[in-house]
This record gives sequence, C-alpha cells and structure tokens, in this order.
Amino acid sequence: MKTPKLSMLDLVAVREGGTPAEAIATTVRTARKAEQLGFARYWLAEHHNMPGIASSATAVLVGHVAGQTARIRVGSGGVMLPNHAPLVVAEAFGTLASLYPGRIDLGLGRAPGTDRATMRALRRDRVETEADFPRDVAELQRLLGPAQPGQAITAVPGAGTEVPIWLLGSSLFSAQLAAERGLPYAFASHFAPRLLLPALELYRRQFRPSKVLAKPYTLIGVPLVAAPTDEEAELLASSIQQRVLGIVTGRRGLLAPPVPGFMASLGEAERSAIADFLALAVIGGPDTVREGFAAIARATQADEFMLSCDVFEPALRLRSLEIAAQALGAGD
Repeated sequence: MKTPKLSMLDLVAVREGGTPAEAIATTVRTARKAEQLGFARYWLAEHHNMPGIASSATAVLVGHVAGQTARIRVGSGGVMLPNHAPLVVAEAFGTLASLYPGRIDLGLGRAPGTDRATMRALRRDRVETEADFPRDVAELQRLLGPAQPGQAITAVPGAGTEVPIWLLGSSLFSAQLAAERGLPYAFASHFAPRLLLPALELYRRQFRPSKVLAKPYTLIGVPLVAAPTDEEAELLASSIQQRVLGIVTGRRGLLAPPVPGFMASLGEAERSAIADFLALAVIGGPDTVREGFAAIARATQADEFMLSCDVFEPALRLRSLEIAAQALGAGD
C-alpha cells in the first residue's frame, strides 16, 4: 500500500479572545511548521461573512503565506468560482505564480462558500447556473495557458503561467468534471465524507489523461486532532465539535477552547450530526493516529491527505502536525 503525502488546509480560525490578525499570524507559523515537517502543500479556504474564519481574501493570504515560506506549495482550497470572474482569478493567481514560480496551486470549488445575501454582495446580480462552473473552469484553463494568436482577452500576468488547477467537491459533479478534463481531484471529506468513496471511484473510472496529468490523482480532506494520549486528543477535539455544532445549528462563532465532556452533554441528534460531519476524523494519540491513517489509506487509496486541524492552542496544533508527520513519515 502506498503512503499518502501530507498537506494542510487552513480556514484561518479566529479564536475566542483573539483577532483576525492573530489568526493570520498563527497561519504563518503553522505553514512554516508544515514546511519543516515535509508537507507537500498548504492551502487556504475561501469563506465569507463568518466571524470565526479570516480567510475571505484567499489570494491575498496565499501570497502572504508563500512569502513567509520557502519551498512548500501554497494554494487555494479553494477559490469559489461563483464569487469571482475567471479573468480576475487568472490575473490574481498569474501574479502569484510570477512572484513564487512553481509553488502556487489553484483549487476551484463550485459552491459560494457563504449565504445567498453575501453571494449577491460579492457578485451583485449575477445568477449562477449548473453550466457556469464547467464553462468558468475552461475559461480559466485558457487564460492561464499560452496566449493564442488573435486572443481577445489576455490575463497579464497569467497567460502562460499554467498554474496547476485542481477541482474540489463533496459530490459526484466535480469528480466527473475533473475526470473529463484530466485534472487532479480533491474531495472535501473533512466536512462532507458521505460520498467520498463513490466520488473517488467515479473519478478514477472516467479519468481521461491530459497534458497536465497522465493518471488520476486524488487528495482527500482529513480532520485531525493528535496528542500524546487518546484522552487529551478527545478533549482538544471538543473545540472542533463545538464549531461543527454551530454550523449544523446555524449559530456560527469563534473557535472555542476545549470543554471536558462536551459530546456527553449533547442530545443524541446533536451527537449524530457531529459524528456524520467528522466521520473521517482521526483523533487520538500516536498509535491511534497511525492506525487511523492506515485505515483511510486502505479504504481510499488516496494519493494525498490534506489535514484540517483547528486545535484551540496554536502550540498544541503544531504538536498535532508533528505527531501526524511521524505517524505517516511525511518527508521521508
């Protein structure tokens, strides 16, 4: 069985008692640690109008993190295309690729990553249809590819940079599109694991080789909380469990400190909703993490695990990444 690469997805969580500036500083420290541990890439998510997440200006953060690191690939996980004109995305990521050659990824999603009112504020009166996402992806591929004679609109910077495009999704739609276009595919199993295995199977079965990818390449989101013992990891995981409860109940807030016995304090329906959301989570001490990673690798045959790890104390978050790297041998 192959050993997956390790990467990191960061929502740039704003902690209770903290500020967005402090959240961004924590992200930089985490990215540097991930680079030191041999992680393959560090992606920033796009979300809007959420008090506990400071990653709304995703391209700006990608540039900041790339500038504060030396080797690790940095990218979007992802840019939500319904919120942006393809030309604007091509120019932004073309600029990033010009500043940091060979280090920038462009992950694309087709959800707005926010509520309808905020989506209207981002793109005004534009009405999104199912056909728009494939068309926008194709336009981005053209804008980031070599400029053609007579091309009416050219992204400068952007044209010829051929920034690697990844398709992100939590359903079968993007899996099929990634297969048709011969693009790498990232599944959002860190929050929506239900269709993970069907999506991977569909992507691999329908994959068509392209000039950018000869065979399927899969990345999957894996929530992680690691500590020296299972008991401590379970306690630290209550911060993420509180966040998930806020998502499913529509009461989002800042990332909260751990609460002993949090899950036991909830009703059955709430516990079930959190468990479904975090079904792929790996929570525990070193042995539990090693066994959890091995089980996911066997089940999915994924090429890469992208960890989401929002431990409340930043230093303990870095420790979680160290345990994960040791468990999977990142950088070996």
